[in-house]
Amino acid sequence: MIQRIQSVFLLLLALAMVAMLFLPLWSKTDATTNETVVLTAWTLKSHILNKQGDIVSAGNLPAKSAFIIGMLAIAAAVVALYEIFQYKNRLNQMKLGLLNTLVIAALLGTSFYYAAYVGAEMVKAGNNGAYEAGFYLPMLALLLNALANRFIKRDEDLVRSVDRLR
Repeated sequence: MIQRIQSVFLLLLALAMVAMLFLPLWSKTDATTNETVVLTAWTLKSHILNKQGDIVSAGNLPAKSAFIIGMLAIAAAVVALYEIFQYKNRLNQMKLGLLNTLVIAALLGTSFYYAAYVGAEMVKAGNNGAYEAGFYLPMLALLLNALANRFIKRDEDLVRSVDRLR
């Protein structure tokens, strides 16, 4: 049945991963040159800002590709959506939930790597940069995935207990 609570959690997980594709993950500004490096799910690029904080032009630093972050987010969303429709086979759903946990953990690690190491080397400012809203969505996805897996396991335990009574 698609209307179970774990399906809602998995749908929210997929929506969080899609939202991550469009939100900035991390940014860091060099105070002397007003050059800001922004990490998105697809690129790591720099911009020159004016005094008001508006983008004036493209930055002096070459853009770097970060498409692996976007691909992992899409993979997590696809696995979650596929997992919703595997409701007749709860063991398969639990396996897909484990796979999705690994994909989301890889996504979180890759995002942190690009923010802490690749992006931090592009701008030599004193601070570590600011984590934006998109960076926290994989953590939300991990929580939603854990909740979905818990309710799938609860359903499986309920079915097995009823089978013992027959």
